[in-house]
Amino acid sequence: MKKLVMAILVMAGITATAQDHGRNEKRGDMRNLTSEQVATIQTKKMTLALDLNKSQQAKVKTILTEEAAVRKAKMEERIAHKKEGKKVLTADEKYAMQNARLDHQIARKEQMKSILNDEQFEKWEKMNHKRKMRGNGKNKRDRKGKHSARE
Repeated sequence: MKKLVMAILVMAGITATAQDHGRNEKRGDMRNLTSEQVATIQTKKMTLALDLNKSQQAKVKTILTEEAAVRKAKMEERIAHKKEGKKVLTADEKYAMQNARLDHQIARKEQMKSILNDEQFEKWEKMNHKRKMRGNGKNKRDRKGKHSARE
């Protein structure tokens, strides 16, 4: 009986570990791309989803290229701070970071609203909301209810 229980625990551990590696490898693929390449891929995905015309594609690509460059710089900065062993952020630093992030999101939303038509913008917002909900592990853990474990 003990052998059976141990075998089940080992198999469960292997399964859980195997699932985590697949997700990290997918993210790592995008890290190796340049900001221009990331912006091109994102623009093409948005074109397929929102049926963008050529001028919209060009405008969206410039926005996404800038964002990808900023994101890459911030990622490198976080890696450098991690290697230095930087201290935990203070409450004021966290507030400033969140405030800047939200200001950036508002600005991006206004830019997208000026580029996209009403139907496209509505669809973009739905896509954005779904992506945020899917990608945020905290929301899944914090949600209470019958279906929280499955989602």
